[in-house]
Parts: sequence; structure tokens; C-alpha cells
Amino acid sequence: MTSLQEKLHIVQQRIASQCVASGRDPQSVQLLAVSKTFALSAVLEAHQAGQKYFGENYIQEGVEKITACRARPDCGDLVWHCIGPIQSNKTRLVATHFDWVHTVDRLKIAQRLSEQRPPDMPPLQICIQVNIDGGVNKAGIAPADALELGRQVAALPRLRLRGLMTIPELAADYADALAVHQAAKDLWDRLRAAGLELDTLSMGMSTDLEAALAAGSTMVRVGSALFGSR
Repeated sequence: MTSLQEKLHIVQQRIASQCVASGRDPQSVQLLAVSKTFALSAVLEAHQAGQKYFGENYIQEGVEKITACRARPDCGDLVWHCIGPIQSNKTRLVATHFDWVHTVDRLKIAQRLSEQRPPDMPPLQICIQVNIDGGVNKAGIAPADALELGRQVAALPRLRLRGLMTIPELAADYADALAVHQAAKDLWDRLRAAGLELDTLSMGMSTDLEAALAAGSTMVRVGSALFGSR
């Protein structure tokens, strides 16, 4: 069995190779380890191997891991990203525990996160989730509505708008994946040109990170390639 440290190295090499092929600096891409459903021990092992950024889909599970890690003197540098759907009754948990949120697609959720973010904590870093390919089973705001929501989020206190996040439908091949990711990058560019201060494009997972990086992703969310199948 390949150790987590070896798997982490393999994923880092995939990122570096694609960045070099695309004429990009590998340091411009952040690897987010998606640790949902895996035990705290997996997070600690990944952290020991050098991983700092973690994504959790299930809020209560994520809060339990965050609380446990923050009680440890050796885990003070971990950064936690909420990458799952957020219901209104869970916004306080997110606002008081996580560092980033990738899944804001309604002003109501953003307003609640803003109101519930403790004033003694740094601003909550926000990505707007966009349903870039119109998938019927996918969450996210329509691309045409992203600019308006972005401006509304950017105006809220205790939040900092950082970028966009996408989870497109599974593509048939590399060319199709690249086309969808390129559409997200084009939207990101248009929003920046319209005045939104965006520096993050969260797209690409274990199976399609090469296509996402070729299109311009700045953050890839990798779970199974690191931790194995769920």
C-alpha cells in the first residue's frame, strides 16, 4: 500500500508537471486535501507529510476535526475550507470554525456568515460557487448572476471575497473537461475586469486536475488520490 506521504508527493508532481507544461509556476497553485469521511488520524498523517490546507464537505464532521486539531500544539497552522453545501441552520458553525467557504451561492447565506463571524477572528474567505455547465444536480449560481452576487458579497463586513468555485459534471474526456474549466476561467476573468478583486479559482479534483490547471485553476481539491476511495 502506498503511504499517504507518497500519494501526496505523486499529486504534487502531477500539479508541478501540468504547471510546467502550461507555462505556469507550480507555486501559484494550492493543493486542498479533501478529508471528508476520513478519520482525524488521516488529517494528522497528511499534516505530518507537509499538507496544510484541508477541505471538509460535512460541516459537523469538519467542526469536530477542526476542534480536535486546534487543541493540539502541533496543528496550529492548518487552514480549513468548507467545500460542502451550507444550510441556514449551519451557518454559525461555519462562521465560527472555518477559515474559507467555497460554496456561497445565495446572498442569504453570505449575510448570515457575515453576521455570525466573530469580530475577533480574521475575515472569512469566500468563494462563490458557480454552476458553470448548468448541471441539473449541481449547486451553484448561474454564471450570468455571478457578478451581482459577487458585488453583494464583497460589500459585507467580516467577509472577504476571493474567487469562484466550480464542480462541473464528469466530462467524457480531457477535451471536454478543459472546455468546461476554460469557461469558468473566462468568467473569472470577466468578473475581474468588471472590478471584483478575485485571486482564487477553485476547480479540479483527483480525476481532472490536469485539465483544470491547464485552464488556469489556482486551487485543486483532491481527495481520493490522497486518501483513497470512500
